[in-house]
Amino acid sequence: MTEQTPVLECRNLSISYYTRAGEIPAVVDFNLRLMPGEAHGIVGESGCGKSTVALAIMQYMGKNGAIVGGEIFFEGRDMRTMSEEELRQIRGSKISMVYQEPMASLNPAMLIGEQLAEVPIYHESISRDEAMERAKQILANVRLPDPQRIMDSYPHQISGGQQQRVVIAMALLSNPKLLLLDEPTTALDVTVEAGIVDLIKDIAQEFGTSMIYISHNLGLILETCDRITVMYSGEAVEVGDVVDVFNEMRHPYTRGLFSSIPVPGADKNARPLIAIPGQLPLPHERPVGCYFGPRCTYFDEPRCDKRPLPMEEVDEGSLHFARCVKFREIDWDAAKPKPIEREEVLPGDYVLRVEDMTKHYEIEESGLFVLGGEKKTVKANEKINFRAREAETVAIVGESGCGKSTFAKVLMGLEDATDGDVLLGNLDLSQLPVEKRDAETIGKLQMVFQNPFDTLNPSHSIGGQIGRVIRKFGVEKDKEKVEQRVHELLDIVKLPRDFAKRRPRQLSGGQKQRVGIARAFAGNPSVVIADEPVSALDVSVQAAVTDLLMDIQREHRTTLLFISHDLSVVRYLADRIVVMYLGQIMEKGSTDEIFAPPYHPYTEALLSAVPIADTSVEKRHIVLTGELPSPSNPPKGCPFCTRCQYVIEGTCDITPPPVREMGERHFIACHLSEDTLRDMKPVITVEETAPA
Repeated sequence: MTEQTPVLECRNLSISYYTRAGEIPAVVDFNLRLMPGEAHGIVGESGCGKSTVALAIMQYMGKNGAIVGGEIFFEGRDMRTMSEEELRQIRGSKISMVYQEPMASLNPAMLIGEQLAEVPIYHESISRDEAMERAKQILANVRLPDPQRIMDSYPHQISGGQQQRVVIAMALLSNPKLLLLDEPTTALDVTVEAGIVDLIKDIAQEFGTSMIYISHNLGLILETCDRITVMYSGEAVEVGDVVDVFNEMRHPYTRGLFSSIPVPGADKNARPLIAIPGQLPLPHERPVGCYFGPRCTYFDEPRCDKRPLPMEEVDEGSLHFARCVKFREIDWDAAKPKPIEREEVLPGDYVLRVEDMTKHYEIEESGLFVLGGEKKTVKANEKINFRAREAETVAIVGESGCGKSTFAKVLMGLEDATDGDVLLGNLDLSQLPVEKRDAETIGKLQMVFQNPFDTLNPSHSIGGQIGRVIRKFGVEKDKEKVEQRVHELLDIVKLPRDFAKRRPRQLSGGQKQRVGIARAFAGNPSVVIADEPVSALDVSVQAAVTDLLMDIQREHRTTLLFISHDLSVVRYLADRIVVMYLGQIMEKGSTDEIFAPPYHPYTEALLSAVPIADTSVEKRHIVLTGELPSPSNPPKGCPFCTRCQYVIEGTCDITPPPVREMGERHFIACHLSEDTLRDMKPVITVEETAPA
């Protein structure tokens, strides 16, 4: 029997970019062997070279990028010897790529059907009618409802999840041998992500497609891949079967990554996350020897600061390799970092009360060239009720469009409530726009935004931007005292004091988010709204930032409203959780109550959708079908009835659900009987392992 030819093989691949400063080595000595039908995950922090490898495989690195060493073989042929015309024929037909941002891959001025049809017309020279028919069929294959409507739409007329399915459909149109997926689900809700992950797995299985999955989400890699490469600063540091690497990691960096992830069992007080110390080095500032050396607990100067550092077999004959001279000497059971246990913070009195808060928008539906169309009401928030105590973290979770951010806008005074009360202490904020609020009230309510890049002024120094807040809210007026307070805030967010003189462009993403937190806390707020504050950050930076938020909350007894769709982070951080769907609260309770039965059916589906980077965790498989209904045309009864697997015809679709009290401060809005809700099986179970 002859050995199968790998679909893709990278041998000692080295890639550099050429800039005014000279040659910048982006990837060094990278090896990968991908067999037919196999899925391989590449993980690591931003800047480690994951996407550069994908672009090199596509032979699409721009004018200043080049392969400076090694080889790339596709189906046994060296891609470096292929002509530009051969590469053009391969791209999109035999090798396809799905990018992180679907809108960047779609032409906003072309109908989706025309864009899809281009692929087989170009690569297979078939007729337009045949291409359009095949495009319609592939849209049905990626489970898009009403494919003809999608074909006749422009990209902006469909949702983000639908756009990503269109991009996947485009990549699969010519039945490629190799599919490259570069963070394809990062911008999507967990429920949409779960559907797309299932879809990719099914299609790959059906057509025997090989896949390279690039992601910083280790839970996603565990669910989708057979093998994994962990990259750090341009080189692979560990390679192996997914289960082997997850259960028996043999590189200190891999261990550091896993200690940064909020898996079941992590606890912000008893077992807090441990961030990897230090920063990823820039390519031209890499240390001599092991690139991870300056951040490694086991660094040994005579041995670890020499190159080359070869990849070594973990066990003889195994397919598990590590780039570490000390991995055989480390006691890996004892090597698990010991978290510093923290005292539990006891919540105080209620500081925020939201009572029947409703926010409606009037929109005018009209044709493209017709004015004065029919008016419709968008019910963004409908009778929202919850309370938050001093020093308590309340998470607000749900899919995009559920009304989380609208509620935050009302709270911040950027929108007026249509009805109901929002009480900060005894002050009603529901009809008090931000321009009518005094400095003290604005100072009490501050926000940490999702994207730190867009919220800092690129022209002003960090110290100037934090100092402005201190002066604006009357915390300090004296120049020296303001400067002292800026330095204290930088200390609190664990940034060097000389960062006060820097501009935002001189900081990394994680450092900018720390500045955003320092600025939010500069006015001594009593409530901070954190809107997806860690979703754009690497897992290690994420661990450091969440730890920082907890430390500041402990010290200042701040109430934290944490808006997120990442239930892993929510489980770790939150004391209480509010689950929203289509503008309404479906369930609210303590974190332990939300993560254990009884559940609202929507909560159950959300929990099942969360990828968990732990081989000891088993999940019940529930994938939501259908799209989120329009807020301007919600279902008459329960808003979730169109997607609910337990729907009671004639009840759920007609009558709004009753709110059932399942325990003290635990409420579920559902037509299912209390007994049915209590009899639900757990979604997430953790296998008990014998103590080491």
